[in-house]
Amino acid sequence: MKLLPLAFLLLWQSVAVSQAVSQTVAPDFVQAERAYFLYQRSIVPSGPGLSCAVLDADTFAHSAASLKDLRLFPQTTQAREIPYAITLSEPVQPDSESARVFNLGFKGRSLSFDLAMPHRPYTEVDLNLSGSDFIATATVTGTDTPGSTTGTRLGEFTLFDLTSQRLSRNTTLPLQESSFPYLHVELSLSPAPGAPSLQVSPQMIAGASVPPSREAQTVFAATTETSTITQQGRQSIIRFHLPQRVPVERISFELAPGFTKNFSRDVTLRDRSTGTPTADETLSGNIFRVRLTQAGREIRQQRLSIPATLGSNLQSDSEVEIVVNNGDDQPLPIAAVRLEMRQRRLCFEAASTDPLTLFYGDPTLSSPVYDFARTVTLTNHDPLARVGSEQKNPVYTPRPDTRAATERHPELIWVAFLAVICILAIVAIRSTRRLPR
Repeated sequence: MKLLPLAFLLLWQSVAVSQAVSQTVAPDFVQAERAYFLYQRSIVPSGPGLSCAVLDADTFAHSAASLKDLRLFPQTTQAREIPYAITLSEPVQPDSESARVFNLGFKGRSLSFDLAMPHRPYTEVDLNLSGSDFIATATVTGTDTPGSTTGTRLGEFTLFDLTSQRLSRNTTLPLQESSFPYLHVELSLSPAPGAPSLQVSPQMIAGASVPPSREAQTVFAATTETSTITQQGRQSIIRFHLPQRVPVERISFELAPGFTKNFSRDVTLRDRSTGTPTADETLSGNIFRVRLTQAGREIRQQRLSIPATLGSNLQSDSEVEIVVNNGDDQPLPIAAVRLEMRQRRLCFEAASTDPLTLFYGDPTLSSPVYDFARTVTLTNHDPLARVGSEQKNPVYTPRPDTRAATERHPELIWVAFLAVICILAIVAIRSTRRLPR
């Protein structure tokens, strides 16, 4: 029976040696080979030089995490892979910057103030106005010096809060692209029809912020779309199945072309991993349209999308449910709903307009490291390549498993362990029979 501890020690050492050998033999670098990619699609460059291909949802769903297995090859069999860089559409300016309010004046129902603007082009100014149930006219003048009331007139804009009418609120100044260092704003306010008297005071001007200019804003691409809308009580419900690793960062609604009514609807989004009963996260937003004339002023505002960055769809399939709360109003005639992602591009240097092939679907690969990605400067205006539809690789072959046998079949260790115990047991039984009585 003294052989049993020795057998345990020998088995433990053999397993350790096997694992050490497998780690030593296993290569640190796996070579990308065309036959081991499950998917492919053609890419036709826009011309010699820099070209970018827009990546779609199928590419994310069928490639490895973080797109680490994307490889671009010429269609020539022996040619080497082409370096690339992946870009993510984002504002080339900060998300939003504050504009300092100063020289605040007050007379009757009119307010005047100056804004110190960021040192960059801008196309919108969001005023933080307190109060509700009002209609305001904002006259905006661009100036080069603080406190000046003379300059370039940028327009007259209608701002409003129609809460009591179950409509929306808008306090954004939609400008043509400008770069004046200062803006002078004359704001005339009056109560909305049907609302009680409005108390106007300088405290209504709580601040101002400046989003990125329209020319610098994020570009979105559709991930998936549906026109199937289910009505349940006072709710319109839209459901999606979202494949794993497909990003979503915005939801957009498309209404029937002939629908012209005003509305304001709260929207709730829930998503959960496929196979789980409870929601992983819940998001909310609001869509609206206001087109009317009140107090002699014309109001034209609309928002049909809400930001929605989903987290549960990163490494598993997800079920997404969007609920539009109609309240006591008729359901909106929704023609389509789209899940959208920030546009991703694969950019590369092409020698000609000859077609290339993008391969993916080999999770054993690591992310490539190219000098090109570190040295190239990319913009949203780079020429676009033509991208073909996704296809299965006609010469696909599963990559051979080069791991040690104990890694590929860990159950062999236990089989060997049990075999050793059985052998030792048999030896022990026979030994006891040979002992003198």
